[in-house]
Amino acid sequence: MIHGKKVIVVLPAYKAAKTVKQTYDAIPMDVVDKVILVDDASSDDTAAIASELGIETHVHPVNRGYGGNQKTCYTQSLASDGDIVVMLHPDYQYDPRLVTAMAAMIASGIYDCVLGSRILGNTARGGGMPMYKYMANRFLTASQNLLMGTKLSEFHSGYRAFSADVLRKLPLNANSDDFVFDNQMLAQVAWHGFSMGEISCPTKYFPEASSINFKRSCIYGLGVLKTSVHFRLAKMGLASKLIFENPEGLLPALRSAD
Repeated sequence: MIHGKKVIVVLPAYKAAKTVKQTYDAIPMDVVDKVILVDDASSDDTAAIASELGIETHVHPVNRGYGGNQKTCYTQSLASDGDIVVMLHPDYQYDPRLVTAMAAMIASGIYDCVLGSRILGNTARGGGMPMYKYMANRFLTASQNLLMGTKLSEFHSGYRAFSADVLRKLPLNANSDDFVFDNQMLAQVAWHGFSMGEISCPTKYFPEASSINFKRSCIYGLGVLKTSVHFRLAKMGLASKLIFENPEGLLPALRSAD
């Protein structure tokens, strides 16, 4: 706990057998109350290894996609009465030791959402981020800041912390089950006026680290731009607000809690 707030780390996993132990061993358990892993129908031993480590493990019988995995992660974390939920990829690309700082920024009431940024501190390229991904990151982030009126250094980090209040408010089931879920979620955070902070987060790129190919990256990029344009048009009253305000999109566990 931090300041009396229960901290839960969720690990959305897919074929992470080679890195899940390394990730788990680096999580600061002096402040983390529970770790939850959701395995998205991996064909390797991810779930078995996680269970052996004592991690609360949930397995999708069929692959639901990265966004679908996160929906289960957040549902389970709130069912466990988490006050602060940190989403960390179990591929050891992001440093788990930053969980303490990210959670503390929320526990202290400074921010509602905290992102681990690879851009702050100029660590992205040094950590091995491919140039085409770096340039796409900069272009998409600039476009998103312009369209949504935000001032983030990047929207595309997979390292995020949220207060339970944020997760209860957002209509997460209205979002995609694919990779663009991440950006739809941040658009929803901005829509509802929650405060967002960032912390510099060094990252590592290596063969075992998860990554999407060039084709999927292009599909993701188009989805990001579509989400940002939709946000701006909805603010202007020219597009549907359902993805941002649809009460039917709330997680089932949260509807019953309201």
